[in-house]
Amino acid sequence: MAVKWNGGHSSSVLCLSVSADGLVASGAERGELALWDGGGSPVAQLRLPPAEDVTSVVFSARRPGTLYASHGETISVLDVRSLQQPLERFHVNEEEINCVSVNDADSFLAAADDSGAIKVVDLENKKVSRSLRHSNICSSVAFRPQRPQSLVSCGLDMQVMLWNLQKARPLWTRNLQECDMEEESPQSAGQFFNPPLAHSLSVASCGNIFGCGAQDGKVRIFRVTGVRFERELEFQAHSLGVSQVLFMPEAYWLLSGGNDGKVLLWDVGSDVGKQQKSPAKSLHRRKAQAAASSRKDEKLNKVASNEHPGVVPKLTIEHGEKVNWLSCAEIKGSRRVLVADQTSSVSAYPLPDP
Repeated sequence: MAVKWNGGHSSSVLCLSVSADGLVASGAERGELALWDGGGSPVAQLRLPPAEDVTSVVFSARRPGTLYASHGETISVLDVRSLQQPLERFHVNEEEINCVSVNDADSFLAAADDSGAIKVVDLENKKVSRSLRHSNICSSVAFRPQRPQSLVSCGLDMQVMLWNLQKARPLWTRNLQECDMEEESPQSAGQFFNPPLAHSLSVASCGNIFGCGAQDGKVRIFRVTGVRFERELEFQAHSLGVSQVLFMPEAYWLLSGGNDGKVLLWDVGSDVGKQQKSPAKSLHRRKAQAAASSRKDEKLNKVASNEHPGVVPKLTIEHGEKVNWLSCAEIKGSRRVLVADQTSSVSAYPLPDP
């Protein structure tokens, strides 16, 4: 059963973030921003002018009292110890921002928007250091842990990209629809009617594994090796689009939330963790195996591996509302998944121990 957190908002909650100190921030429509204690009680509220939807919130990893919030085309920097008017604002995006990410060194902030642009702000010099771009709406961007110059992004152009801040062009790009057509899977024909528009991504704590959720209901897991990445795993997670994915602190536990109103917990460690120690060697080994097999067998193996009948959720939550955002918090010694949806409440569900 969910515990409902009420009293912080009067409209639909769009985004969530949890600080290292356990404080929860939520953003909602019409500029509403709220802070919650671990018990689910609102401790501070603010309406950001000019009352545009708060689409993304993220706490600084190094300074848990600092919160970044995007609303409209603006990013506000706030002090949660005294939630008043923003300490400063960045207006560097030309269209509405969908996602904000800050690297773990607290030196760069990336903001992805509806124009497809990702504006990277140097937080020390307080100016744009890079402008990166998708060809359609950029829905999600995330810095890789322990790699402050590296980030991944995805968008409604069905592209997933790997970037390094020293270069303006992506290091590596994968088109999800082209990947599916290359695999020649049974669902390929349906991709034209339900294309894999990419909505959300999350990077595991190791920094080399990341997951992407798309409109076709699938979750795809990728592994970064040097300046490229390859797909490790793909499975049908939801009956409708996957709106959110979130890797938990445990290396390969992944939460997914969908437009079907479900929240699912997956353990993908058995599928990706075995190769973690030596990704280069495993990559070469897989290439050699693929070269040795016939083209027909290769196609059959790819289809079989993509179906992954063994990938089943560890936990299924019938939330009932379209999921806008997922986060995870430690509350009174127990872990909770926090869910934002079309309502003005935040829902908290218990999670099993790892």
